Amino acid sequence: MSGYHLCQVKKARHPYFIESISTNIFTIEELCFYLEKNIYLLDQTIINEKLLDWIRDELGLVRLYRKLYEQLENEETIGNFILPIFKEIGYLSHDEFRELQEKIRTIEIQPEDLRRKIKADYLVDYHMYNNAIQEYSTLLKKRNPGKMGVQFYAAVYANLASAYARLFLFEEAADYLWKSYETVRSNEIYRRYLATLSLFLSREDYEKRLDELKVPKVQREKIEAWLKESRQLPEEPETDEKERWKAVQTFLEEEKLAYHKSTCAS
Repeated sequence: MSGYHLCQVKKARHPYFIESISTNIFTIEELCFYLEKNIYLLDQTIINEKLLDWIRDELGLVRLYRKLYEQLENEETIGNFILPIFKEIGYLSHDEFRELQEKIRTIEIQPEDLRRKIKADYLVDYHMYNNAIQEYSTLLKKRNPGKMGVQFYAAVYANLASAYARLFLFEEAADYLWKSYETVRSNEIYRRYLATLSLFLSREDYEKRLDELKVPKVQREKIEAWLKESRQLPEEPETDEKERWKAVQTFLEEEKLAYHKSTCAS
């Protein structure tokens, strides 16, 4: 985006609510900004008649409304639908416009599973964890393993686990970390799984699970050291809720870093 964009069209009295990120927009400049920065989030929640009515009634852009309505009726691609919005106010420079067109063309030929994952990753970045979970889950139900390798789906499971962890649903997070580990035997995922268990299991159940997994003594000692040092867990976490809460917060920060690492790697 080149420089600042002053409002060229009146500000709406009533905003348009973008459901995917729970955000209100009041101007066509804000709409353009959202469209440019969130190509992967564009779906029926914004590409619909409700948006067109808002453009006509709130912004007074009748000509643009008619053009977009025709595009919607003809079931044009997302690219063909949104490009006239940018053209309406010259939001992008010529080079930026061509770059956006190329980006859209690249997205349109990507495998559906990859598009869904990137969309879910965007939603996590916006802290829309429930929406992200829905996207990851849909991807895993409809997946096409012939197009994407097992490493990709292991990353999806791991990112889904991170989304659950951000909602403090640690048992669900652990379940999906285990599925990720079963898909690709990653030592890092295994360590994250064992660490997550400690956040919702009692000490007795935690030790029992370690026994079931036949975790060797040396590895248990490393886990304990990591739990106490990296996450600052006290000797008896059940006796100090304040310290336990600090440990959870630290764990979530580490999950955030692990999530971004998984996203970039896939």
